Amino acid sequence: MSTTEELQTLVLTILDAKGTIPNTKDLVASDNKEVDQLALLGALKSLSIADKEMVKYETIEEEIWVLTDEGNEIADKGSHEAKVFDAIPVGEEGIAISALREILGETAKIGQGKAFKNKWVIKRGDNLVRAVDSIIDQTRIDLEVIRSTGTHSDPKVLFELRKRKLCDKHKVISYSVSKGPKFSLTIEKQARDVTFEMLQSGEWKTANFKKYNFDALGIPPSGGHLHPLMKVREEFRQIFFEMGFEEMPTNKFVESSFWNFDSLFQPQQHPARDAHDTFFLKDPAICTQFPTEYLKRVKEVHSIGGYGSTGYGYDWKIEEAQKLILRTHTTAVSSFMLYNLAQQKEFKPVKYFSIDRVFRNETVDATHLAEFHQVEGVIADKGLTLGDLIGFMNTFFNKMG
Repeated sequence: MSTTEELQTLVLTILDAKGTIPNTKDLVASDNKEVDQLALLGALKSLSIADKEMVKYETIEEEIWVLTDEGNEIADKGSHEAKVFDAIPVGEEGIAISALREILGETAKIGQGKAFKNKWVIKRGDNLVRAVDSIIDQTRIDLEVIRSTGTHSDPKVLFELRKRKLCDKHKVISYSVSKGPKFSLTIEKQARDVTFEMLQSGEWKTANFKKYNFDALGIPPSGGHLHPLMKVREEFRQIFFEMGFEEMPTNKFVESSFWNFDSLFQPQQHPARDAHDTFFLKDPAICTQFPTEYLKRVKEVHSIGGYGSTGYGYDWKIEEAQKLILRTHTTAVSSFMLYNLAQQKEFKPVKYFSIDRVFRNETVDATHLAEFHQVEGVIADKGLTLGDLIGFMNTFFNKMG
């Protein structure tokens, strides 16, 4: 692979001779190999930065069709169906299907169906017999065209071959390059640091310094490791992602009693809402921003019931719902997310999950802390049954190992 300096020299030399490079995909390095476009991009960026401006370039994006390994093999040796036809001897007797499989192996199974579809062969008893005298292996011809041109004139052919996993569409990025305002064949070496010698000689006053890239990533530290709890948390997150779940935003430890308790229909006189179980905030002590209509419906269900519930039959107070607490469970986030889901004009199934810290006013000892992590998931859809829950749990715990 060519170095950055070699690629820079190659680009500048061609620009000096021809003025432009219409498409860098046609560039050939000194070792007669195609130029790696990603490596070339680094060289172009280096030549086009503001303090150099030796070249200008624009990105060219093209979509081409590329053969898979199986597609390349067919283009070289023929299709599965052609191999099946060639393996059948001329004559009325043909060849036994079992014998064909012994000769061609898996190819016989794949090519047999296509050969029947193309009406190249017929079945006579337990044997396959040629139905035509000769064939044209169109699959091989089409693949050769795609390999040489990167496309095919018939979209149906591309669709069919892609369906058979013989080719696929790839995006190819290259560049068009032209001379910049400071074009030169000589690349001036830029100073990276102010050295003691520069200070002594005064050279720092006129030196051409390379600009710092403050967006560049630093060198990763060699020390430091994930806490065991964070390792387990990340394993759980990946399992949820694999199962198609979306992570809920849980970066808000302070929650109102309304979302933490009332919206989950926990009565206001429940012992879990007492100070000996829950951390209450002093400043600010309350929250006043709630969806008004939803607040009224929650109050009504608590007080007199609704939606099939008889309610708790007590005087629900907004003052209790306004109290700010350290959330006692991440279900407070789930209730808010489900409320947002209900506001959408058209319902769509969702799968949510969260893994984060929750807080309880516990006595701290060797086995208890005032905080812990809660794993939670919500699936909202129509027609869900207990079987769906069992299936989810079976898959989740199998993935845990």
